[in-house]
Amino acid sequence: MAVVGYMGENSSDGIVFTVSDQVVRTLRNFKWSGSARYAVHNRHNYHALTEYTGMDPDKITFDLQLLVEHGVDPMEEIKKLWKYEREGTAVALTIGTHGYGKYRWNIVDFDVSVKYTDRRGDIAGADVSVTLQEYLRS
Repeated sequence: MAVVGYMGENSSDGIVFTVSDQVVRTLRNFKWSGSARYAVHNRHNYHALTEYTGMDPDKITFDLQLLVEHGVDPMEEIKKLWKYEREGTAVALTIGTHGYGKYRWNIVDFDVSVKYTDRRGDIAGADVSVTLQEYLRS
């Protein structure tokens, strides 16, 4: 099994991004963005002045495809995301050998699109879009 990365305190309790002949749980459409804040000071009959006032928290978005036939229980993974979001848990994000961000990340949004269910109505395939926001220590 090749562990591509994980989101959580460690790979044993979090969401593990992995590829093997039995399990596929990988990121798609990974996007990391940041932005700066500027104040604009208007001046009478002259050009406005801009002032750098700091950085906004970085954001990361990515998609997960959760399929039973790829060895994943979609509902279990969705429950982990739900719990991290609802409890405000700040989680580490590691992909490959690189830890992202200066400290941790909060899940500020996730969106589940159910592709199909099994005969009992349980989710058997879903696409999940996740939005993380950087969480810094004070």
